[in-house]
Amino acid sequence: MALPLSYLLSLLLLVLLLPYSTTAQNSSNQYAGSSLIAQEKGSYWASPSSDFAFGFQQIGNGGYLLAIWFNNIPGKTIVWSANGDNLVPTRSKVELTKGGQLVLSDPTGTEIWSSPDDLGVVYAAMLDTGNFVLASQNGSHLWQSFDHPTNTMLPTQTMSLGSKLVAHYSERNYSNGRFQFQLQTDGNLVLQTLAYPLDYWSNTAYWESETVGSGFQVVFNEPGSICLTATNGSILTYISLNPVSKQDYYQRAVMEYDGVLIHYFYRKSSTNTSNSWSNFPTLPPNICNIGEAIGSGACGFNSYCELGDNGRPNCNCPKGYTFIDPNDVMKGCRQNFLPQSCDEASSKTDQFDLSEMGRVNWPTGDYGRYDGVTEDWCREACLGDCFCAVAVFGYGRCWKKKIPLSNGKKDPNDVGTKVLIKVRKDNSTFNPSGADLKKKNHSTVRLILSVLLGSSTFLNLLFLLAGFLLAFHFKYWKLKARNPYPVTPVMNLRSYTYEELIEATNGFKEELGRGAFAKVYKGVLEYEDRKLVAVKRLNNMEREGDMEFNAEVSAIGRTNHRNLVQLLGFCNEGEHRLLVYEFMSNGSLASFLFGGSRPYWYQRIQIALETARGLFYLHEECNTQIIHCDIKPQNILLDDSFSARISDFGLAKLLKADQTRTTTGIRGTKGYVAPEWFKNMPVTIKVDVYSFGILLLELICCRKSFEAEAKDEDQMILANWAYDCYNDKKLDLLVENDEEAIDDMKRMEKYVMIAIWCIQEDPSLRPTMKKVVQMMEGSIEVSVPPGSSSFISSM
Repeated sequence: MALPLSYLLSLLLLVLLLPYSTTAQNSSNQYAGSSLIAQEKGSYWASPSSDFAFGFQQIGNGGYLLAIWFNNIPGKTIVWSANGDNLVPTRSKVELTKGGQLVLSDPTGTEIWSSPDDLGVVYAAMLDTGNFVLASQNGSHLWQSFDHPTNTMLPTQTMSLGSKLVAHYSERNYSNGRFQFQLQTDGNLVLQTLAYPLDYWSNTAYWESETVGSGFQVVFNEPGSICLTATNGSILTYISLNPVSKQDYYQRAVMEYDGVLIHYFYRKSSTNTSNSWSNFPTLPPNICNIGEAIGSGACGFNSYCELGDNGRPNCNCPKGYTFIDPNDVMKGCRQNFLPQSCDEASSKTDQFDLSEMGRVNWPTGDYGRYDGVTEDWCREACLGDCFCAVAVFGYGRCWKKKIPLSNGKKDPNDVGTKVLIKVRKDNSTFNPSGADLKKKNHSTVRLILSVLLGSSTFLNLLFLLAGFLLAFHFKYWKLKARNPYPVTPVMNLRSYTYEELIEATNGFKEELGRGAFAKVYKGVLEYEDRKLVAVKRLNNMEREGDMEFNAEVSAIGRTNHRNLVQLLGFCNEGEHRLLVYEFMSNGSLASFLFGGSRPYWYQRIQIALETARGLFYLHEECNTQIIHCDIKPQNILLDDSFSARISDFGLAKLLKADQTRTTTGIRGTKGYVAPEWFKNMPVTIKVDVYSFGILLLELICCRKSFEAEAKDEDQMILANWAYDCYNDKKLDLLVENDEEAIDDMKRMEKYVMIAIWCIQEDPSLRPTMKKVVQMMEGSIEVSVPPGSSSFISSM
């Protein structure tokens, strides 16, 4: 019997569409062997109603996030993620293995994230509640995303004692930030700041329920209200009382990156033409009132917080300051003028003035207070003090504040004090705009013309002036036009001429540092908005050919990580080989660590963790694996916010094979060199692990790895002394008189154990930098390291 034509057409259409139906799978459980691939078309498992989906979301034009999101609304709002601090590339895969474990791996097969194993999981499912579960044969949930929230809570979800929502770093950066919403184990519900980038509480709770001993569970009930309950189920307090219906609205509660907990709702019907989320009143009532004893407050250092109409903070810079990163305003502000030197202050110059700001204050961090004084006295006292950045005067009192300013806020009710910001009168900036330069040039020309017009020799000098202006214009045009080496398109590296870099460094005049293979000079790129740079002039190269050098530089230029110094460009002209890096304003870790005053303990451990993350990237995450070969404090630089940046990475590839940095005939620096260099063994990434272990001990103890003038001979070699102190349970000797470190002895002991693992003589015993990062962050335990016979400290 002939089939109806309409049936045949339907069957043909189904066959044609079949290949395209695999990227989204609905209403079914996923069994062993099921997998999803990260790709541009999207790859996910949807819930039965399609309200939620589990799979890969591309973040901007970058990598992919394994996530759960609202699937039926524009924007696909993400509510949970597995790898926020480690986005994966295209062709990465998540698979439910035969053992019932959910495993995320990159295209090389390296595991990025996984659920617990040996649970007896039979299938996985995306539920209509937004909960992704791994279940047993009888349907019981053995693992569920609701038990491991990131920054979001959904209706029907609960938080038990110890659970928390951790804010993202920023709106599009899904790694952990510096705020969290936590139900503490004592029953108190708090909003608190974290000691970013670490994930422990920094003792600043800026909102709390005051339910110590009675709080038991945070419940986001099905109608959509959020409340804190006691053990008997009674409601202790409402976080948000919801007046909208579950049937008509999607809902979520989010610990936002700026420290505000927000209850959002979104109308499901087609009448929602705005395609945006609305929200109920937020917690805390005023985020700007955060007052951190250690930390910046609601916004970054040197900025101030102004409460927005939506209850969220607007971060602003005071007069004379600009954002460190306009794309990350919570990073804080910096002075856009040359700071006052103590020579200027002592010589009573009038280069600075005090600019008044109304109703803005930084209420903590005073280093001087004076009673019974006048406003004029307060002004003069600040102008004559090179440490004074801000003076506050009110009620006959004067307060002095220095950089960095913290806990800044705008208070409309503060009418009794004046805030006086010190700024340079001539507006000399680190990065003056092109408009300012142009205005200055025009003023100069007008002055010259006025003098010439009043002179009897005007006609003679006019020709000289015309010639000068013509030459200047030609030179300016030549500088703007010349660029025989194009910008490298893959990583946007600029190829500079040698003449350009001579002019940028003023003839290589200001030397920042030197080594056996290079010297580094400070430079200013005049025609790139006077950008400050560090120009590294290399002595000898591994290869002499232009193409080979360019290829090696391209490999370095493709690296991109926040804990690496960025390569901006290079020069490969004749015998000249130079590299142009971003300028690091706070110099090297060596100067910071071994200078006059001891850095804070939490600054040191932050620098240690950031350095470890940078090395992990070089070893395992960048396109071409890079072994640094010379990790030491001199090669760790500090940016405007004192974040660690590894420098000189990749230079080992560029140096001549016989070029060394010590008299040992090996690459590296005395005191940081791994033992295998001495034994003619193959060199692997583990040489960097060894060097990092020594560096970590230096950061912990705030002293050099070898001190010939140590008061005790046993303390001369830091690695040996640290092990002895660990073995004898006398770790307090390593941080004598460092109260912050002593108060954090458990963490300090853990870091010493990690360092001992890193400096094992046998490279196979040393952990990878990935494992080092995990141990430092607390995601895996640190086992007891082997005895002292298993490691060597090289001199």
